[in-house]
Amino acid sequence: MRFAALLLLATTSVAAFAASPATSPDPRLDGSYKFNEGGWTYVHLAGTPEQIGFQHGYLLAREIEDNVQVYTVTAPHADKRPWSFFREAGKTVLWPKLDPEYQAELKGIVEGLQAHGSTLDLWDIVALNGDIELSEYYLPMLNAKEKRPNPPAAVAPGKCSAFIATGSATRDGKIVIAHSNWSSYAEGERWTVVFDIVPEKGQHFLMDGLPGVITSADDFGVNASGLMITETTLPMAKGFDVKGVPEFERSRKAMQYATSIDEYAAIMRKGNNGGYANSWLIGDRKTGEIGYLELGLHHTPLTKKKDGYFVSSNFAQNRLVIRDDTPGFNPKNPESSMNARRIRAVQFVQEHYGKLDTALAEAYLSDHYDSYEHKIDRGKRSLCGHEDLSPVGEKVWHDPPFDPGGAVTGKVMDSDMAAKLSFTGRAGHPCGEDFLAAPFLAAHPQFAWQKSILHDMKAGPWTTFTADEKQPLLVAEN
Repeated sequence: MRFAALLLLATTSVAAFAASPATSPDPRLDGSYKFNEGGWTYVHLAGTPEQIGFQHGYLLAREIEDNVQVYTVTAPHADKRPWSFFREAGKTVLWPKLDPEYQAELKGIVEGLQAHGSTLDLWDIVALNGDIELSEYYLPMLNAKEKRPNPPAAVAPGKCSAFIATGSATRDGKIVIAHSNWSSYAEGERWTVVFDIVPEKGQHFLMDGLPGVITSADDFGVNASGLMITETTLPMAKGFDVKGVPEFERSRKAMQYATSIDEYAAIMRKGNNGGYANSWLIGDRKTGEIGYLELGLHHTPLTKKKDGYFVSSNFAQNRLVIRDDTPGFNPKNPESSMNARRIRAVQFVQEHYGKLDTALAEAYLSDHYDSYEHKIDRGKRSLCGHEDLSPVGEKVWHDPPFDPGGAVTGKVMDSDMAAKLSFTGRAGHPCGEDFLAAPFLAAHPQFAWQKSILHDMKAGPWTTFTADEKQPLLVAEN
């Protein structure tokens, strides 16, 4: 006989809430909790900046320490600078430009960490938050100024796939948005936190992210005003303004405070330092309008429409952005990952025009067609990237053959989900394939330097998360 019973996972609950107010007397933890589901860690944070920070640091203490370790290993190898360089740059370049609200939140993270026994300090956390803009924008500028050779890794390559569609392009005429984060597997298998944040000021929002980082960093999320947000990196972007506001603050502030596409663009433009230059895809579920913001250092064009779509795969589109902000990008090179994925993205969206929904969005992110080779080929040019399977690497990015990186998560959302502050995500390759570290390192010993940080990246199921979600119940069948 078969029957279904809802059983509370007592042992899982104990683990999930081990750092919750139920077992800790610290009042700063009131209203916070975490649990694990589908390969993700869901964290609910609420209160003042100090409280949100403390909860973040306390609940994710072990995950943050593990995350910082990744960058302490990769910095001297990939960037040819020790972690201490990034700590100092975080202290002198980024910290003085931060709003007091986010300074308080970062200090709170450190207090939460140290309350849990961690020895990490404020400059570790600032450097962690600013790693992308420091390593890929500030460092190349500094190396040029000091006439030092710039390592191949210290560039802004651009490795994500996304689309946003509305009106006649979608099944119900409402917005559909999709994004796959591309990164090294060492980073990506840790980029699996769902942050549900209820700040004292601003709006309730839901986003994915990294332990210890106050913005999404791969930038997929939704806020209570109905803004649906993602981006892909502008390719080979150059330029950094040390007088500007850190990108990680501006992207967090926009997620938290913007109520329209124009407000979102205004926040991102104000104090623009050129760090982490992105093509932003923004939808407003209230109006059905979608926007495409190319945020270079010198040019920031915004295009909006209420019918149609935008695709994004790390290509620059505006001629001025190409000329002045991404001078290393060749839009006519069909062999490069960026242009090949752009061609495939347009093919996919046009093939399914008028039918696009979250199921097709998942299929888009899982797609393995190589538009340059004109065949199915999991590798550097497929929307679901598997650079570790490429025997030639990506020359434009200076990535070596079999580089362990690619698509590390997938996320999709439509307007109806946005109304509930909800999205569906898959941890690991969107296609569902696993990456196993031991056999990979045995076959490719040139990457042995990553052994301490490169773990298995097993794909979880497509899992839906919603704001204010509680510890899930297990459905058991006998």
